[in-house]
Amino acid sequence: MAGVPSICPTLLFSDAKAAIKLLTEAFGFSQVAVYEGEDGSVMHAELAYGNGVVMLGSKGRGGMFDKVMEGAGPAGVYVVVDDVDAHHQRALEHGVEILTPPTDQDYGSRDYMARDAEGNIWSFGTYAPQL
Repeated sequence: MAGVPSICPTLLFSDAKAAIKLLTEAFGFSQVAVYEGEDGSVMHAELAYGNGVVMLGSKGRGGMFDKVMEGAGPAGVYVVVDDVDAHHQRALEHGVEILTPPTDQDYGSRDYMARDAEGNIWSFGTYAPQL
């Protein structure tokens, strides 16, 4: 289906609202949908970047996904960006922990790596896998 991503990373956060703020303000994701429970927890959120989407929610809400993800370690997500240096600068301006600065790789990509407040690793680069 055109315009619909086939793979969507799905993450749970102790503070999903803070994660949404980081992803939109520091990393440039667009908020597509956020559904909150009566207690203010994030039941489900979808954030887009380019033609990809990351889905996320609050930990501790119950349900099968929450149960099987309990105790899971941080995840790594790779996002293709056009201008790595500008993207890196935006992340720096928002106080994001940068693990590696923008670097030219042997295989032709330029990328950098960052860690969010809950330990997930976000890589941003010019390498774009081809289907």
